[in-house]
Amino acid sequence: MKFLKFISILSISLALGLTAARAQESDIVAQADGYEWPTDPAVLAKLADWQDLKFGALIHWGLYAVPGIVESWSICNEEWITRPRGTTYEGYKQWYWDLSKVFNPYAFDPSQWADAAQKAGMKYVIFTTKHHDGFCMFDSEYTDFSIAKGPFARNPKKDVAKHVFQAFRDKDFMIGAYFSKPDWHHQGFWNPYYATPNRRPNYNIKQHPDWWQSYVEYTQNQLNEITGGRYGQIDILWLDGGWITGSQVGIENVLEKARALYPGMISVDRTIEGPNENYQTPERMIPDRQIAHPWESCLTHSNDWGWVPNAPYKSARKVIGILAEIVAKGGCLVLGVGPNAQGLVEEKQVVILEQIGEWLGRCGAAIYSTVITENYHPADKLWVTASKDGKTNYAIYALEDDEPVPAELSWEGALPKGKVTLLNTGARLTPKMKNGKVTVTLPKNLKAEPIALSYAPSL
Repeated sequence: MKFLKFISILSISLALGLTAARAQESDIVAQADGYEWPTDPAVLAKLADWQDLKFGALIHWGLYAVPGIVESWSICNEEWITRPRGTTYEGYKQWYWDLSKVFNPYAFDPSQWADAAQKAGMKYVIFTTKHHDGFCMFDSEYTDFSIAKGPFARNPKKDVAKHVFQAFRDKDFMIGAYFSKPDWHHQGFWNPYYATPNRRPNYNIKQHPDWWQSYVEYTQNQLNEITGGRYGQIDILWLDGGWITGSQVGIENVLEKARALYPGMISVDRTIEGPNENYQTPERMIPDRQIAHPWESCLTHSNDWGWVPNAPYKSARKVIGILAEIVAKGGCLVLGVGPNAQGLVEEKQVVILEQIGEWLGRCGAAIYSTVITENYHPADKLWVTASKDGKTNYAIYALEDDEPVPAELSWEGALPKGKVTLLNTGARLTPKMKNGKVTVTLPKNLKAEPIALSYAPSL
């Protein structure tokens, strides 16, 4: 009971303390420039397919789900991190490692996750195979610090990643594997001879090349496990932890082998400009302008990536508005989904995801497989996308929470030619044009949700 009480206290303390502090992480930044286009035709083709999908799920699930705290970061010793008063750093870190002895997600059901994501209108998934704490959500032969080696070891689904990937693959999702290049549990990264002052290796790599080499070999071995066929086709290798580069751990060797097996696999060496960052990933923000090369905003659905109790999820209206802005600027949205310690996506989040998907089921033509257009933001809260053939424009009004449906929409630029279709209901509307401005009167008693219009653009 003392252990459970401690977990409860930590859940409240860390959920409140780390939520605000997490936003201070400075290594994950938006990169609007410095992009290097791939030269491999297969990678370019895969990127084009991915860009059409627009909306995906980023699933964080690991030890941090047991107490319901922010993912991994509480064991990193940096100024912005808070922990419960009265605990020592080493004692806390040992407590965190020992969560591996109690993590037993008896209700683990990846088909529930995949079903919720499909109903949300999501088209691709990025699953966290290993976060910075080093705890593996796959059955690695190179460590016992794994979901497959603890209390869950006797469960037929102990190789969690295998079942997650297959559940989403069965629903035709593009499959992505998140993998943290830093591993704070491995002695080749945080060596016990030294203290652990921050997120980086806690020793001088040049002074201990043997320690670092052991870490490089370990990392490559695990990446080869994930991308080498055991888990089926991996479309996206999503490498987190931009304070070390993929080249430092020999990612080029991994990619060469993986792409020989699965041509065109996308590499996302996050925030590391160069040939291994096939698309860029601004975190917790949206760029302030259109970006022509491939990119993705990774945003939390609540305040955190993983599950925390009483999470304040963004509404369906809010997410749809965010999605419209991102797509109009040329990007994709990957939204955080955090299953709980039992292995389920909680019902409160599922309901919101279904609401998003219900809207996309009627208005998704304005989102999926669209491209950017010059006049992409002609009025407040109005975002414009275009069909690939240029024959159709889509205007999305991002109705805010508690905002009533407006009687009409007006804007300049990106003007329609002829009638306008209200995608929400299928109604055909006649716009009024005056002095280079269009006004579309909306039907009365519309459902309070974002408004999507389609029309032929004027020349």
